[in-house]
Amino acid sequence: MKKAVFLLVLPFLAICFASCNNKSEEYIDPRGTDYAGSESCIQCHKIESEMALKSSHFKATAPAILGNVAGDFDSKNHTFIYDKDTKLVMEKDGDSLYQVLYKNGKETARYKFEIVFGSKHAQTSVYWKDGNTYELPISFYHSANNWATSPGFPADKPYFDRMVLKDCYACHSSNISSRTVDQSSADKNFMSMEVVDVINKKTIVYGIDCERCHGPAKKHVDFHLKNPNVKTANSIVSFKSLDRQQRLDACALCHAGNDGMKLKSRFDFKPGDHLSDFYRETKSINDTAQFDVHGNQFRLMAQSKCFIKSEKMDCITCHNPHENASKNMASYSKICMSCHQTTKHTDKTLKSVSGRLADNCAECHMPKRPSNSISFQLSNNKQLSNYILRTHKIGIYPNAKK
Repeated sequence: MKKAVFLLVLPFLAICFASCNNKSEEYIDPRGTDYAGSESCIQCHKIESEMALKSSHFKATAPAILGNVAGDFDSKNHTFIYDKDTKLVMEKDGDSLYQVLYKNGKETARYKFEIVFGSKHAQTSVYWKDGNTYELPISFYHSANNWATSPGFPADKPYFDRMVLKDCYACHSSNISSRTVDQSSADKNFMSMEVVDVINKKTIVYGIDCERCHGPAKKHVDFHLKNPNVKTANSIVSFKSLDRQQRLDACALCHAGNDGMKLKSRFDFKPGDHLSDFYRETKSINDTAQFDVHGNQFRLMAQSKCFIKSEKMDCITCHNPHENASKNMASYSKICMSCHQTTKHTDKTLKSVSGRLADNCAECHMPKRPSNSISFQLSNNKQLSNYILRTHKIGIYPNAKK
């Protein structure tokens, strides 16, 4: 009986294996034939893949379909009031979602949610027009659990003309290409030049996928499908093989602000590359500059004594890049205590944090701070609300919340 069951299962496994193999061979990635696509990683890296699929990295951009878009479309909290005559309403029409503009009670325009940016703290969206994407004026903020103005948008009038350029996608997606004007173009002045503000919709690879951080994996996947007993990773860059600066650069590509002179597109970066080949810094990361808490995690960390005095500390010391930052603050404290086995606190501090000293180092030494680059306004509210994120500059903050 067991033999009969085995004989029935064997062809099924063979079909599954062949299906995976054929899928890898037939898949064509917009980035080129060196890429296999993240779905091919699931076969051998199930645990990492399942975590990554739920992460903010993977959800950095996504199609604006039901289930991907945050915010309420069915209750009182789906309307933004600009003035007594003008309002913007979040509406659902079948499977599509829109921001609909009303003037004096009459619909004057509607803009479709087509791509969403972000998921963890807030989410903004864009719509397509003439080969470009434009940001919608209202975003959803989880801290307020409500719709509010998109960063930098006015609260007194609707505005739909802010173009989201290709470089914005460089940290929120794994690929997007501009249209190249070739010799058939009527305008010979632009022969064979890239038109950076015209996006080819078919080339989008949403979110930060496996190959964005680990590099092209086609050869790796093909080799291990044909050699399943080989456990040593073949034809892929392992982070364990990278030196400290290379590991830091892989994260700093999108978590260091990178406001210096751009030399190459972020999309050209591969693990093992040096960030200095892509951005020319205009100031030292160790100077007294006040880096914003949004998007400058690496440069803030690099100012910390913990980082400066360590030869090993990098982003992965505290974070698993396959999943979101843990909400268990005690787990971070254990990492802190692995170096700071003996701590020196004043009697006042010891009294104020009694019972929590080893449970939440970050609350005092990496407190949450308002972003100077992002703020928003709620409907019918003239007061600016702060976008709050935890600073990555580890230090002593006398006024931190105890």
